[in-house]
Amino acid sequence: MTKKFPLHPAHPERVCWGCERYCPADSMRCGNGSERTQHPAELLGEDWMDFGLDAPRESDTPQPPS
Repeated sequence: MTKKFPLHPAHPERVCWGCERYCPADSMRCGNGSERTQHPAELLGEDWMDFGLDAPRESDTPQPPS
């Protein structure tokens, strides 16, 4: 069973997000290389869920009547 992926972790810099183990950044067990994988919030900002294929388009939002 996979762990639930946190959308807004308190300290994302402390964890490697490369696999489902979520190892501490100073003791990675997966052999993911020498660098930890960053959380999307670190790369794209706090609104990272608004990017990508699942992001709502402006044309999808209902427009108020004028």
